[in-house]
This record gives sequence, structure tokens and C-alpha cells, in this order.
Amino acid sequence: MRLGLALGYWGRGPSADQLSLAQEAERLGYDSVWTAESWGSDAFTPLTWIAAHTTRIGLGTAVAQMAARSPATTAMHALTLDHLSGGRMLLGLGLSGPQVVEGWYGRPFPSSPLTATREYVDVVRQVLRREAPVELDGRFHPLPYRGSDATGLGKPLKPITHPLRADLPVLLGAEGPKNVAQTVRIADGWLPLYWSPERPVEVYGSALEKLPAGFRVAPMAQVRVCDDIAEGLLPVKAMLGFYIGGMGHAARNFHADLMARMGYGQEARRIQELFLAGRREEAVLAVPDAFADEISLVGPRERIAERLERWRKGPVTDLLALSPDLATLRVLAELNS
Repeated sequence: MRLGLALGYWGRGPSADQLSLAQEAERLGYDSVWTAESWGSDAFTPLTWIAAHTTRIGLGTAVAQMAARSPATTAMHALTLDHLSGGRMLLGLGLSGPQVVEGWYGRPFPSSPLTATREYVDVVRQVLRREAPVELDGRFHPLPYRGSDATGLGKPLKPITHPLRADLPVLLGAEGPKNVAQTVRIADGWLPLYWSPERPVEVYGSALEKLPAGFRVAPMAQVRVCDDIAEGLLPVKAMLGFYIGGMGHAARNFHADLMARMGYGQEARRIQELFLAGRREEAVLAVPDAFADEISLVGPRERIAERLERWRKGPVTDLLALSPDLATLRVLAELNS
């Protein structure tokens, strides 16, 4: 199992430790470093900065939001950074949800998310292959654009720049069983949001039982070496309280739906109620310790070592550690060696 460092996205601003974390992860033998975006800092710019100060470590987006850019634009970002980094780019994409797509990016949330995702990946793949002018008779991402307000002057174009790698890895963030099944068919890897090593097929579907050769399963998990497990779980619960309670509408929250499929439906509804009522601290405390513990690696070194074995036994190929603590990153590297 490979290790990755997940840096997420910025809050008030960039952390001064992010570059040193990435450099230390590279020194420790981590395979990759990953950035994210929501409605603030973008995913690609920090990776470019990290690329300029590292030499080997892979550079991944977990995830770049599809609504933020047309598929051709995303492919341009990916092929540019792949060239600048000497072939280290890993393109992770995610659809996000209606609240963000319509509220922040000002675009309609696709009526058929599976089709929209499939078309998006198709265009990205065409750009990276550079075999012919890019063309797609698509419902959501048609190229050239032929809508009622089109000039009729658009024509299929072949990228001017030759991509460094036609097979640049494309990974998808997917949560529902149908989305996961499609991801296995059309992508090079999957970026699970909450991963439980105890029940992957139960939660995510049977598509994981037979994966293509080289397919990456790369869940993100908060990791913290500490003596007090309850205290160590508080950052995990804070993240869950925000995602379950605030990352989506009360009637349509994919993260809450996933938590429910993992056996915590009643708790997910209670977290949403508290968060949307403005009782955010209570929402965090309402996150069950058992759920937070199931999807993270928290506790003394010996406990993390024992639990790490469970992650290795399943389909996980890459563990993306969300940890701002250098000591924890070092322990994880030692345990995984």
C-alpha cells in the first residue's frame, strides 16, 4: 500500500507548513501529495508551488471540481502541470453537489450526474491522447458547442501542446454504488471520501470485487498518533460535522447519504438538524466516536499499526493521510515500510 499526503484546501490562507510537509513526505518515501478545492483556494496552484520545490513525489488533485472548469480547461491544467513536473500529475475529479455547483459556480447541477461525469472524462481523455480534434456529441459537454445561442462558427480543435503522457491517470471521487461502478469502468482510480475497511462491498457495491489491473483505490483518512483517542478524534468529528451538516442541502446531501449507508442514518439526520439550526458545536459532538474512528487512524502507535493491517487487506492501494503533524507522518511511514 502506497502512502500519500493529503493537504486539503485552505481556510483563512495558506499554512506555512504545507511545503515543509510535502518535502518531508517526499523524503520519507510517500508516493504522492494531494490538494483540494471547495469555494476558496484552487487545487492546481498549490501543486505547482509544491512541484517547484520537490523532485519525485506525485502531485494529485483530490479533488478538482468539474463545475469549476470545462473539461478542456481541466485537461489544459493537467497537461501543463504534468510537463512542468516531469510527469508527476494525478488528476482527481469530483462532481460536488447542487449547493456548490449552483450556489458558487453558477451552473445547473446535472440532471444525470453519471452522464455528465462520463462526458467530462471523455473530453479530458481526448485532449490527453491528442489523436484527433476533440469532438463530442454530448448532452452536458458538447464540443463544439451547438446550442441555440451558438454562432455556428465553432469547430473541433486539436490541442496545440503535445501532452507529456496520453495515459495521465484520471481518478474520480464517487460515493454512491452506481457512481463507484462507473468509476471502475472509465477511470484509473477512485477517491473514496469515507472509507471503512470493515465493509467496502456493503457500502460501495460489488464493483470493488474485481478491479482492473493497476486501478487505484485511494481513500483519504485523518491520521494522528496520540495517547488520548477521544481527543484525537475531535478533528475527525469536526470535519464530519461540517461535511454532514453543512456540505449540502438538508434534502440532498451526498455525504449524509453515505454516512447513512454506513449504518448511521439517524445520527446523520441529527447532525444535519443541529448544524442547520446554527448549533455547530453540538453537531460536532453528535458525531459518533465509533463512526469517526472507523474512517480514521487515531491513537497510540501500536493501535494504528494494528488498524493499518485492516486497510492493507482490502482493495486500498493508496492511503492519503490527512495530518499536519510531521511526527505522525514519520510514524506512518515506518509502519508502512
